[in-house]
Amino acid sequence: MSANAEKSDSEWQAILSPEQFRILRQKGTEAPGTGKYENFEGQGVYTCAGCGTPLYKSTTKFHSGCGWPAFFDAIPGAVNRQEDRSLGRTRTEITCVACGGHLGHVFKGEGFPTPTDERHCVNSISLNFTEDNKA
Repeated sequence: MSANAEKSDSEWQAILSPEQFRILRQKGTEAPGTGKYENFEGQGVYTCAGCGTPLYKSTTKFHSGCGWPAFFDAIPGAVNRQEDRSLGRTRTEITCVACGGHLGHVFKGEGFPTPTDERHCVNSISLNFTEDNKA
């Protein structure tokens, strides 16, 4: 992780909105169907809203109907995966490799017709988007 991960809560609060802080730093979740990127169709790269690290290419985004942006794969090396038992069940949390910001969770074996059989369920507020017609 980079120096971004070493920031104090007050440093993060100075650069993030209260809702970004709640989700990226306190592992919150935005309400389903409320995120700006759920149905967004632009061509480019989704980056971490906390530190700007490129996380997902638009070519890996798909419509899952889950209420959050869904991707079938991250840019190689861009996200960490760790077991999350916070809700009384085991899930796989995904975080930004550079700053440790909470992105969402990854689910496997749901039967979506994707190359990886994975769904990265990501909070829109954890992302920014940069248009790039080559992505």
